[in-house]
Amino acid sequence: MSDHIHDTAPDRSREALSNFTYPWAAAPDIIRAHQKDAYFQSHLLIQLSSIIRSLYGTRTAHKWDNEARTFTELLYLGLTTLVGNRTLGEEYTDIVQVEDDTNRLPSIARRGGYILSSVLLPYTLSRFLPALRRRLRAKLEATLRKSHARRASSSTGSQQPPSRTAHAQEYLLTHLDTLTSPSLLYALSLATFYFTGAYYQLSKRLVGLRYVFTRKVEPSDQRVGYEVLGVLLVLQMGVQAYTHVQTTYANLQQAAQQQALPQSPSSSAIGDEPPSFSAPLLFSQPPATDPVAKREHLSHMTSTLLPPASKQHRYDLGDEETMQWIDGKQQRKCTLCLEALKDPSVTTCGHVFCWQCITDWLREQPMCPLCRQSALVQHVLPLHC
Repeated sequence: MSDHIHDTAPDRSREALSNFTYPWAAAPDIIRAHQKDAYFQSHLLIQLSSIIRSLYGTRTAHKWDNEARTFTELLYLGLTTLVGNRTLGEEYTDIVQVEDDTNRLPSIARRGGYILSSVLLPYTLSRFLPALRRRLRAKLEATLRKSHARRASSSTGSQQPPSRTAHAQEYLLTHLDTLTSPSLLYALSLATFYFTGAYYQLSKRLVGLRYVFTRKVEPSDQRVGYEVLGVLLVLQMGVQAYTHVQTTYANLQQAAQQQALPQSPSSSAIGDEPPSFSAPLLFSQPPATDPVAKREHLSHMTSTLLPPASKQHRYDLGDEETMQWIDGKQQRKCTLCLEALKDPSVTTCGHVFCWQCITDWLREQPMCPLCRQSALVQHVLPLHC
């Protein structure tokens, strides 16, 4: 009897393993794994930034912050996902990636495609989109100026109302940044994840990678989903879309009424500027992914005027004629980048730094780099002549 049990036990165990199906990972575990990976990537970024800062200075470290972040993500995923290993976050939550169509471990092609789409594609977009927007904006502005000039110089003697094409071009010009941003796709993908619990990242949805638990899930281990967050996200997008459509329609009606009123020749120049549509179009692009948008966001938070298009900085203390009331070469240098102050700004504790240096510093750690007192980006005050 004992021999019979001994002989059949391995067969039963093997049969049980062959019939076992790995359950799909739950949304909370996927998010927790992603947060854990982001935590370790941030530590790698801090170490790399420290090395760059010690070798080339603080200004170079700030300048190459986006490239350093991309390199650390590639390094982390290259040492884990690309070679077929689990990330530290995946090990922490006991999940593993599989192909959604074959339920097998992902091939090298899919692993490489995931890394390219999740790291290099966003970086490429952040470098390519600003230049594309500038070209499109310049082209739209030139087209609108020509259109307005033709209407103003028409032989009828009165300015003709803008055509539908002109209204469409004004709309595109006003919302160019939002319309060319992938934020809407990210929001829709995230809302879908909250409802289905699959594909937390858009890149995983593109290459077809899902997560499964590597253990059997007991009834007591069932996770609660995030359907409520999905409902809230959909409601937010719906409200923003409704507000945007309503405000845009109201502005168009107001523009039509103004065109119907008799205008004097001196007031015809109003058409040089497109109507302002203040309502947001769904999700605006996060400022951290676009260097131009990031500078504009910081300028708004700190009430700092951006330099003219022809100048890189409004105030450069490398020029002795600028802010002559600041005496001494040492006092005219930034203690972060050790160079002449560019757009000098002061914290609440009274220390002066370059505007770009101190805002970048405070976004990473909200304390003065000299006295370690608490300081926030929105409390930085720019100095003016």
